[in-house]
Amino acid sequence: MDVIELQPLDLAVASLLVLLSAGISFALRLNMQWQVLWAAVRTVVQLLLVGHILRIVFAHAAPWLTALVVAVMMALAAREVASRPKARLAARGNGWVGATAVAATTVITVLFILNTALRPDPWYDPRYTIALIGIVLGSVLNAASLALDGMLSGVRRERLAIEARLALGAPARQAFSSLLRESVRRGIVPSINQMSAAGIITLPGIMTGQIIAGMDPIEAAKYQILLMFLLCGASGMAAIGAAYGAMRRLTDDRGRLRLDKLMP
Repeated sequence: MDVIELQPLDLAVASLLVLLSAGISFALRLNMQWQVLWAAVRTVVQLLLVGHILRIVFAHAAPWLTALVVAVMMALAAREVASRPKARLAARGNGWVGATAVAATTVITVLFILNTALRPDPWYDPRYTIALIGIVLGSVLNAASLALDGMLSGVRRERLAIEARLALGAPARQAFSSLLRESVRRGIVPSINQMSAAGIITLPGIMTGQIIAGMDPIEAAKYQILLMFLLCGASGMAAIGAAYGAMRRLTDDRGRLRLDKLMP
């Protein structure tokens, strides 16, 4: 089956739906029409730019070039994790926690799948490496930011309970246990919902793209199952990494709660 190539006119026709959404905003006085149009412009520019960059990267298939693209992607994801929570840790703590959770989770997850199920040759083949990291980062970013936000917003609320446990000699992990559980749960729930709805309520984007590209539906389903499992594990690691990272930032070596490390 040949891939149907899209022409500029096809995209222009599809953009009529964006104009429809902007028109609805204008008619209902939602004042979101300019946001809709600006988001559409950004989508076109960003995706075409990424497409041209990936064409160059795939053509050269150089390890250093692949590593550079991966580093930029993870840095941007870490920045997004740090900026989403309303509360902020002092000394760029959000950034350090986000960077650690994103980098460690992404590297572990992608190296695991590249050396077990897929095994491309060479193992750093950018068509697989960059594509997998791009998919994983979406779930990692969401899980880490939700867990970090849960920790930072909940620590003031549960201050008295945490300090009481610490005063009784409990280690930080036990003192923060209820807040840790709730924060990690918030980070994992989206991936559970995604797996639960896949195939019955929604047809995932990766599977849809492969089917449109001509892959057998069964093989496309196998790839989607693999990716769902991958994203579930990545979400769990990212959520627990961000939650524990925040906990370490909010305590000291003497086992004291340090709310002064939270910016007012």
